[in-house]
Formats: sequence, structure tokens, C-alpha cells
Amino acid sequence: MFDVLEFRKEFPILSKKVNNKPLVYLDNGASSQKPIKVIEAVKKCYESEYSNVHRGLHYLSNLATEKYEAVRDKVVAFLGASFQEEIIFTSGSTEALNLVSYGWANQNLVSGDEIILSTLEHHANIVPWHFLRSRRGIKLIWVDPDENGQISLDMIEKKISSKTKMVCITHMSNVFGSILDVKKICKALKEKGIVTVLDGSQAIVHLEINVEDIGCDFYTFTGHKLFGPTGTGVLYVNKKRINEMVPFNGGGEMIRSVTKDDVIYNKSPFLFEAGTPGIAEIIGLGAAIDFVQNLDRKSVLEYEKSISDYTRTELEKLDWLVRHCFHKNNLAIFSFSMEGSAHAHDMATILDANGVAVRSGHHCAQPLMDFIGVPATCRASLALYNTEHEINALIGSLMKCKKLFD
Repeated sequence: MFDVLEFRKEFPILSKKVNNKPLVYLDNGASSQKPIKVIEAVKKCYESEYSNVHRGLHYLSNLATEKYEAVRDKVVAFLGASFQEEIIFTSGSTEALNLVSYGWANQNLVSGDEIILSTLEHHANIVPWHFLRSRRGIKLIWVDPDENGQISLDMIEKKISSKTKMVCITHMSNVFGSILDVKKICKALKEKGIVTVLDGSQAIVHLEINVEDIGCDFYTFTGHKLFGPTGTGVLYVNKKRINEMVPFNGGGEMIRSVTKDDVIYNKSPFLFEAGTPGIAEIIGLGAAIDFVQNLDRKSVLEYEKSISDYTRTELEKLDWLVRHCFHKNNLAIFSFSMEGSAHAHDMATILDANGVAVRSGHHCAQPLMDFIGVPATCRASLALYNTEHEINALIGSLMKCKKLFD
């Protein structure tokens, strides 16, 4: 059985008090807290192992390079990929999705081609495609979710035309916690010759991912949601797509040779990693992956399902709360609001006064807010260190909100 109280000891910040109340951190969909092992890995790098990577011949540079590139091997295994060249380090999912837009789509799509997006998407999987529309004249086709926050293969297929070249969708909604059947979607789209881009920023934290089993062309995730440092991310590129891409950042590392008249490029993944990377941060990401990989995944998933079910059940008892796409199959993320004068920001401020940290706003998903007809929601998003006691604190704080606005 997963021991949540023992697990919490790995996270120093969880003993903190906010407004003289024990911290109840329920903003994990925005960013997770960091375990001691990750903090120590970054600290150790800067204290005793730091140097720039790849180009040095001295001891510290070789050591830093070895530690840095070892993380790439960890990501290969973590994602179920096969080759180092398929794993590109980025600053996060935002940079990764922009890399797909500039590096692949800008080279392979022409005016009139269509990209299918879902209304569930984070702005990071919307804005780069708006940029592409402006540059190349492509068309964006939208698929709205059903009442459970789901996007099915059938819903996507109804939007496909002879001009459809890409489908770019989230693996797990950052607003509803709904999990899409991306394996079924990617398999069907591959048979139609349609390229698939998956934003795994939320899914990577809650699900076991195997990109080859899923069958996608591109998969992104960000490290700071996975107990790792900020400024870290990964873009998986199926090996078959690498030669169809060009770099969009130029500088050191991504070249083999530069003269006044010519540039000879390096190979992937270095081709797409111009400049000095976040060395200590990527090493910290490796520590975060080790941390997650050392957990008993079966018991972890059982606990997440259990705490999610408990949260949903307790929130549903508050019949005055407006619940947005609560469903038994959705996981770890709950968006809600109150009718009348209680704005989501007001709710979050009251919760914070009681030590409960939630996110309020549009969650970088304004098209989805427009679709459900609200300007903003409160979002409680769970991690493995959250407990039933903390959910009870959330419920108690929400009841205080109700009294204040009655």
C-alpha cells in the first residue's frame, strides 16, 4: 500500500504554514512541489560538479556532460522510446510545441491545409498554431468536448477532411482532468496519414506513458509538474519525423561547422538544442524521474484514484457549488465556481486565508472557459502527497466562502 504520510516527508515545503494555517497545496496542475532528492541533485551540481557541457575536455566538463546526457537515457526509458535522437530537451512544453510548429509544420504544411485542435487545449497548444496560420495560411478546425470533458476518435473523425494534416490534442485536460484515449486516436489517424501531436504536460504526472505503444509522432511534457525543476521539458519526436524537421534556434551546439558562407548542422537531438542548456535543471529532472520510477506504480495509481474519488464525492456534497465536468473517470483535477457575485479570484483569496492553495482564473484555456460559459474557475489539482485531511480542509474553507457570500 502507498504510504502518503511517509511520502510527504520527502517534500520539505509541506511542513510550511501559510497565514498561521498548515499549508494545503492543491495547485499541482500549475506546478508541483520538489522532493529532497531533486533539491539535492541541483545543489550538488552547482556545489561540486558544475561546468558547461559537451564542448570541454577537462574533468568537470566531462562529468557534467556525463550526468546531463544520462538524463536523456532516463527519458528514453521513461517514455518508452527507443533512440536518444528522439529526445529533445526544451525549457518546457511551450517551447516543445513551438518547436513542432516551426521545425516541422512550417516546413511541411501549405496554405489551405488543416490542423484539428480541441477546445480543451492549453494556450501552449493553441498560440503556436495561430502563429502558423498567420505565416502559412493554414486553417484551424476545432473539436468541442462532450459533457464529461472528453474528445473521442469519432468526434475527431467528423472534423477530418482531405486537407487535414495534423491533429494536436492534450492527453489529459488541465481544467477537467479528463483523459483522452490517445492510443486509439493516434492509431486511427496514422492509418489516414495524419500527424499527431500530444501535449502530455498533465498526463505525465498521473499516467504511465509509452509513446511507441501510443503511436504518436510528437509528445511533450514539462519537468516542473513532474516534481522536477522549472525550465525543463522534453519533446519526443518519432525517428521517422526527425529528417523532416529544421531547427528554429541557431547558435552553439546545433552546428558541426560554421564559415562565412555556410553552416553544416549537427544531428538530432543537438540540432534542436542551441546554446547552453539548463544543465543543473536537467540533472534535477533526471532525479525527479528516478524519484517517480522508484515508486510502486500500481499502488500509486490506486492511491491517486482513491484520493480523486474522495475529493469528487466531498465536493459533490456542496450542492451550491457549480461543478465543471466532474466525472468518475476524470483524475486529480477539479474545476468549480459559485453562482452570483462570488468570483473565482474571491474564492481563491478566501481559501488562501485558510492555508489552502488553489488556482483561479482561465488556466491558460480561454477557449474552454468561453465554451463552458464562465470567465474563470477555481481549480483544485492533486498530487500524491495530498491527503483526505487536506481535502477536508478544502471543503471547510469552501463552506466559509459560502457563508461570506450568502
